[in-house]
Formats: sequence, C-alpha cells, structure tokens
Amino acid sequence: MDREMAQYNDGLIGQHESIRTLRSLIERVAKSPVRTVLIYGETGTGKGLVARMLHRGSSRAKREFAEINCAAIPAGLMESELFGHEKGAFTGAIERKIGLIEAADGGSVFLDEIREMELTLQAKLLTLLDTHQFRRVGGVRATTVDVRYIAATNKVLLSEVNAGHFREDLYYRLQVVALNIAPLRDRGDDVLILARHFIDKFNRQYDRRISGLSDEVAQIFLQYPWPGNVRELENLLERIFILEDDDVVLPTHLPDRILRTVRAGGPSSSTGGHAYSAALPPEGGFHDATAAFQRELIVRALKDAENNLQKAATALKISRHALRHQMLKLGILDA
Repeated sequence: MDREMAQYNDGLIGQHESIRTLRSLIERVAKSPVRTVLIYGETGTGKGLVARMLHRGSSRAKREFAEINCAAIPAGLMESELFGHEKGAFTGAIERKIGLIEAADGGSVFLDEIREMELTLQAKLLTLLDTHQFRRVGGVRATTVDVRYIAATNKVLLSEVNAGHFREDLYYRLQVVALNIAPLRDRGDDVLILARHFIDKFNRQYDRRISGLSDEVAQIFLQYPWPGNVRELENLLERIFILEDDDVVLPTHLPDRILRTVRAGGPSSSTGGHAYSAALPPEGGFHDATAAFQRELIVRALKDAENNLQKAATALKISRHALRHQMLKLGILDA
C-alpha cells in the first residue's frame, strides 16, 4: 500500500479501472497538440486536479496555468477577467489590465463550471477558439495567443444545449476530447485507498498518529454513496483530525447523516435523530449490529435482483466490486 500511495501522491489516487484508464488518457492527451479539452465530473471528483495534470504533463508546463470559476465571478466582470481591458473602457478602468488568457499565452487556461458562462461571452469564447485572437474590453487591436483551453462541468452539456442554456457550436468545439471522472461511489475500494492517503496527509499536517479506519468505519465508507465525492471524504477526515482524540477512526466520529444514510440504504433522511441507537441489540455491539444489517440488506437486494450482482449493486448504490467484497466478508459468497 505504501508503494501505491507514493506512486500516486501527485495525481489521481486509486486503483479502480476507471481511474487507471483516466490516468492513461490524461498522459496521452497532455502530450498531444489538442487545444481544447472538456472534463466531466460531479462536484468534488477532482476536475481541477485533472486540469492541472493535463498542464503539468504537457509541453506547456513551464508556462502559466490560469484558472477561473465561471460561476464565481459576476457576468459583468467575467469578460474583463478573461480578456482584460483598456484604460477608460468603463467606469473604474483607470489603467490597462491584462486578462487571464493573455497572461497564459503559451500555457493553459482552466475554465471551471463552463456551463455558467453567459451566452454572449460564450460566443466570444468560440471566436477565440476558432481564430486564437481576442480584443481587450474597449480595445480595437486583436491579440493572438497560443493557449490550451481546459473546460469543466458537472452538468450534461448536451442537455444544456437542448434547453437553450449553452451554445451548440461551442459545445461541439469543446467536445473534441472529453474526459470523464467517475464518482467515488462507483470506484469500489478506492474510497479506502483515498482514506489512507488523507490520513497520512493529516497525520503529517496535524502531527498526529492516527493508524487508520476501524473495520466498522471501513464498511460504512464502502456503503456510503459520497454525494460530495473525494472532497467530502477529505473534509470529513480533516474534521475528525481536528475534533477527535482517538488513534483510529471510529463510527462515533462520523456525522449522523452518514450513519442514517447507510442504515437506510439510500439518501439521507431529513427527519433527524440517531438511527443506530435503536438498532443495537442489547447483547451486541456496533460491529455485530452493522454486520447483521448489511447481511440482511444484501440478501434482500440479491433476492429482488434474482441473484444478479450488478442489479443488486445498483439497487444498493455501490459498485459490483464493493458488493462482492462485502459478500465475501459477510460469508454470503464463498471465495
């Protein structure tokens, strides 16, 4: 495990097939001359990390990597941020400003949440992609740049095109190379590899000696759907490092919403309360109660799916690999 972690500390961490494939694609695309790359992924999956890997692995690595979140900057300021402006272009423009795209000449520009860019600015971006030229706000001279544009979104852009929220011509221009990041819930044991990575990271950062996850927490992590993906996992573990004193991560360290979600086998309930307190048998502990519940849940899902592992895994909102792992652990399936 230590060798694996050292190998991937500077990139996407995990051994799931989707992540191995993605690492290979990133390496290939980074070295290619392609000017536009589109990254799809849910919030928290690591779209920014993939963008930086594309830049670092390219011949542009020694030049600027400029990043802008299209959802975080007001529409009226976005054009100036991207293209810059001339002195006097508008009230408050007291001097010429160089935009991110011009500053990144020879490098890469990362346009995060590209769907949130307003339609009029999308048209100007399309012109830039086609001609490699732009004009500063208030300017008359065209400036030529050599930039790779990496866009990212957590939306299905084709659906946004059909809804009139995104330009069709820009969609096809960006779609030359598209990379997809799988959500954490579909990556099987990668959640445990990532947890180990973050524990090692926070041990160094907070000068702690947490050894890892308890068996119960590992099981919970494999079942929880992680709607916030890798970012949610990282933030959860950092919170535990800050607030808890034990030398191992225990179920009592986890928020009620995670325990309720796993107990319910689906989305978190909004009713509040602590579901596990009522589930514990008088003579048993948390581990026994959790194992019994898992076994019952899996057997019921298999019965409903007529013993089809993939269908059962889909119903349980975990990967087929994670389901098989749990079945072996609980004695439902022979090795």
